Amino acid sequence: MNIIDELKWRGAINQTSDEEGLKKLTEENSIGVYCGVDPTGDSLHIGHLIPFIMLKRFQMAGHRAHILIGGGTGSIGDPSGKKAERVLQSMERVHHNEQSLTKQMKSLFGADNITIVNNHDWLSQIDLLGFLRNYGKLFNVNTMLNKEVVASRLEVGISFTEFTYQILQSIDFHHLYKHNDIQLQIGGGDQWGNITAGIDMIHKIEGADAKVFALTIPLMLKADGTKFGKTEGGAVWLDPEKTTPYEFYQFWLNQDDRDVVKYLKFFTFLDFNEIENLAEKLKSEPEKREAQRRLAEEVTSFVHGKEAVEQAEHISKALFSGEVKDLTAAEIEQGFKNMPTVDIEAKSENIIEWLVNTQIEKSKRQAREDVTNGAIYINGERIRDLKFEIDPTKSFDGKFVIARRGKKRYFLAKVVK
Repeated sequence: MNIIDELKWRGAINQTSDEEGLKKLTEENSIGVYCGVDPTGDSLHIGHLIPFIMLKRFQMAGHRAHILIGGGTGSIGDPSGKKAERVLQSMERVHHNEQSLTKQMKSLFGADNITIVNNHDWLSQIDLLGFLRNYGKLFNVNTMLNKEVVASRLEVGISFTEFTYQILQSIDFHHLYKHNDIQLQIGGGDQWGNITAGIDMIHKIEGADAKVFALTIPLMLKADGTKFGKTEGGAVWLDPEKTTPYEFYQFWLNQDDRDVVKYLKFFTFLDFNEIENLAEKLKSEPEKREAQRRLAEEVTSFVHGKEAVEQAEHISKALFSGEVKDLTAAEIEQGFKNMPTVDIEAKSENIIEWLVNTQIEKSKRQAREDVTNGAIYINGERIRDLKFEIDPTKSFDGKFVIARRGKKRYFLAKVVK
């Protein structure tokens, strides 16, 4: 299956500048493809992941994948998708974010199989007069105003700085066309105006027969109409320090039946037959949630590796069964990150006193009743002895005590030194 046909089957194409021409070119040659990201933060989130998974598909189909880190444009600010001006970051922060994103990209694509460039390298070499003479003359202000990215901001206002962003992105496309043999730029739907501005500029400089193309992805919405990628806790990040691999795995595992097949097509590299098989199982045995499990496995493995999948599954199984005693301290930090947490000292204490002091129980009477009735578990073990002593130094490297009240109410006691 041609890469363009595959992307259409996956529902991953929103707009293309010349679909037939692009399809023909990809069948005849190995083409250069690029996708850019500005270092506005030190991690990508899963919303960013969508165009880069598309880039990965081109790479796997034998095409030359390039990633542009916008060290230059990131110091300016892209107006796309923003209702107000961005606050400019310090250059120190921009450089820090550049390094973090570059590390993430190498992890996703393989350090030896991807070309990563930084537009600060060439944009910083352009002086003001050169910018105005060589590029400014190629852009009609009326045309720029009609671009959705600018038009959407006219009521509230847009600075000249952000107004010129599409010129800078066009310079990027031309630079990569000339120096890296790039024919295709891909991005989110909100980048259509910026990408096509680049195509227009290249045609003015290199001639109308220059083979350059634009391809954008659709806006990802959930079945209920809300924006994909947000949770109650905020964005789902690729950085394991911001979103743990366990949380990442759980995000995908908990997807709605109405969305899971779409996400399998978008976010995994499973083929047609595998996805169709999972879709059939979803219809016949939805309670098994096999499609969700496969989705969680595939995306977590792509972002964090197979070991992270095994760890996430181990944590999930332990929490579901109550067999938490086999968890490591590192796994506890992941699995209990968002559960009720209390700080405790590294000293032995009677269970009744401990339950009240940690506020797991409201009173000694209730604590005694719950212990007697077998409703209290400490580190996975049911405790019925009212004289039981909790010694935090004897579990999980002396860092944690896990308490459970009833079937599902977990509490984490964290030892403070």
